[in-house]
Amino acid sequence: MLFGTSIFSTGYAIRPDDLARELESRGFESLWLPEHTHIPASRRSPWPGGADLPKEYWHTYDPFVALTAAAAATTKLKVATGICLIVERDPITTAKEVASLDQLSNGRFLFGIGGGWNAEEMENHGTDFKKRWRVLRERVLAMKEIWTKEEAEFHGEFVNFDRVWAHPKPAQKPHPPVLMGGDGPTTFDRVIEFCDGWIPIGVRSPNIPEKIATLRQRAEEAGRNPEEIEVSIFGAKPDREYIDGLERAGVARVMFMLPSEGRDTILPLLDKYAALME
Repeated sequence: MLFGTSIFSTGYAIRPDDLARELESRGFESLWLPEHTHIPASRRSPWPGGADLPKEYWHTYDPFVALTAAAAATTKLKVATGICLIVERDPITTAKEVASLDQLSNGRFLFGIGGGWNAEEMENHGTDFKKRWRVLRERVLAMKEIWTKEEAEFHGEFVNFDRVWAHPKPAQKPHPPVLMGGDGPTTFDRVIEFCDGWIPIGVRSPNIPEKIATLRQRAEEAGRNPEEIEVSIFGAKPDREYIDGLERAGVARVMFMLPSEGRDTILPLLDKYAALME
């Protein structure tokens, strides 16, 4: 099993390049950073995690900038979005950011994606909350065309462009792994159709082993090799028995959530989590 961490990378937390070096020196496999371009002050959309939204949600660095700093400071550590809000991003620009980071990291990027929960946030970017999954699907499919074709074009309901030239292409072929976040009634539809993995939040997703079995069965019925769909768990409990159960169920990777704090808080946590890898 592989081990990673995720953190809201902010100006008052440990720097992403500093954290990356500390993770790599302890044998962690990956660093995952979430994304929110902003949080509307109206606060109409309820946060799935509870009543009060933590301030780091509107203090985060841009993930591609922060992950580039992390990649430049390391040689083996994988860098990942966890998750990138595709419904708030232009697909042509995002395709270039993904490919650029994958090239500059020598193929160490993992592309975690999701639809998001904040309706007014995505509306500020021009996306209707009820249409977000259709928007996400087309943008991912369009980016795949850009990554894999010398002359790419895409014609859909939400994404439409004639033939374009766009470089660099990703270092990983055909492209970095696309990993779908979430655990809704139609999540597996998206995972099976156009993704390479599934990344639910452990504390919000009960019965993970049963769900993995369902995902594998559905993938096989759809003509996909279930072994090609990787399952990673966000917010994993730092408990050996819990982790062993996930490993038996076929989970490939767990990510421990770190608080948005400085070195004095983070480094002891890294030591604690590293002990679970041994």
